Amino acid sequence: MKFELQDTFTKALPQDPILENSRRQISGACFSFVTPKKTAQPELIHTSKEMASELGLSNEALKSEEFLLLFTGNKIGENSHPYAMCYGGHQFGNWAGQLGDGRAINLGELVHKNKRWTLQLKGAGETPYSRTADGLAVLRSSIREYLCSEAMYHLGVPTTRALSIALTGDQVLRDVLYNGNPDYEKGAIVTRVAPSFLRFGNYEIFSSRQDYKTLTTLVDYTIKELFPEIKSSNKEAYIQLFKSVAQRTLTMIIHWQRVGFVHGVMNTDNMSILGLTIDYGPYGWLEGYDDAWTPNTTDRQHKRYRYGNQPNIGLWNLYQLANALYPLIEDAEPFEEILEQYKNDYAVKYLEMMKAKIGLFTTEEDDAELLSTLEENLQIIETDMTLFFRNLSVITKNDSVVDAVSKIEVAFYSIAELKEDTLEQWKAWFNLYVKRLQKESITDQERMLKMNSTNPKYVLRNYMAQMAIDKADEKDYSLVDELYTLLKKPYDEQPKFEKWFSKRPEWARNKVGCSMLSCSS
Repeated sequence: MKFELQDTFTKALPQDPILENSRRQISGACFSFVTPKKTAQPELIHTSKEMASELGLSNEALKSEEFLLLFTGNKIGENSHPYAMCYGGHQFGNWAGQLGDGRAINLGELVHKNKRWTLQLKGAGETPYSRTADGLAVLRSSIREYLCSEAMYHLGVPTTRALSIALTGDQVLRDVLYNGNPDYEKGAIVTRVAPSFLRFGNYEIFSSRQDYKTLTTLVDYTIKELFPEIKSSNKEAYIQLFKSVAQRTLTMIIHWQRVGFVHGVMNTDNMSILGLTIDYGPYGWLEGYDDAWTPNTTDRQHKRYRYGNQPNIGLWNLYQLANALYPLIEDAEPFEEILEQYKNDYAVKYLEMMKAKIGLFTTEEDDAELLSTLEENLQIIETDMTLFFRNLSVITKNDSVVDAVSKIEVAFYSIAELKEDTLEQWKAWFNLYVKRLQKESITDQERMLKMNSTNPKYVLRNYMAQMAIDKADEKDYSLVDELYTLLKKPYDEQPKFEKWFSKRPEWARNKVGCSMLSCSS
């Protein structure tokens, strides 16, 4: 297997002059050169042939010894100069100072068919940014990231991607629930792929240190390499960059809300400058529709990163990026206009998205109220989000209210609760909904097809990922492969996988890994 890596990042930006891999504060540098840790007994578990094709890698290459060694950090490729990036971030609303790639090592950039991809190993060992951590990853979190990033791509959600997952043969000590009960787990490495892994925090760190020279160099690099459509220069270019980042961030979050995805830890160091979903830690999909749900145990009390607050946090994070870029422009007005536009655009795009989810493609005066009432109803009784919206597509313009309710009642976790006032509220809503459908000019069949391309049938529920993890822990990777195959076509019926189109089983309601997760997930 032969491919040549390039590196615009390390050639264009200032490096940390110290080559020693010791934890320290690094100033005036965008990255530090590092060497991945040699592993005891690397073993490839799964590869994405689709992602490999995007990179120009053949099936034979994926099976080669060289691939295994390169993508577990046991061999440094030709022209590869591995590095870890320096960045800071706001964590749970508070400035955390220097963070950086603590367990991610970038191998370089691969160009194929005029597309540039950065290859990154997650869990390949310590870097100067590891702080008190070991820089390693475990099988549990690696499977979750590998499956989810590919699942999100096929859902149409902007995301980083994954090329491979491998065992290291090493044991890694982890305290899963941060409750003082650490245990050893199998070490693993995921190869992540994205045009760039730059985050809001890459810019914040230099602004916080008033290192505007390095900040300017990094912003200029970002525009040249990642936003070539920006033809302006200096201040106007910086404003256009911020506008583009705001628009991409909004698009990503609208998609999250559409499919019921909750990121779980929207710190500014986890926000991609390209508007990609990045850093799959304690994520989850809404099962019971609940605006206030977060999958993150660390966020259990304040629920800052709950499902219903993700759009607001996107805006808050953009404010922090605006503050970081402000010294380059010294004019608040353009930033304020863009941030105000984010709010306005979100309201419009969210309404459009929700209308598409319930099959409304024309405009009526009461549409917003119909949707508002629906969102209230979805929370008066535990209702599975994915099943509800998918089954909504089989309701026809001629259905009675009783017929309509019967077609979606499978989405309710407890039919016994669907009585009296609750049932009457649902009947009232379906009465309005069926009448509203009658105002649509398209046929029931046409509407179903449109709705089914918006509402996935299959998503990676946490209990599904946990089942795959439990099997993989016993060296059975069949469920990893089954879920990977299933999630490549999330909008298709896929009759052979029908068992996955169901509510979360009761045993998974409070099981570790199936409901809330820690930041080590």
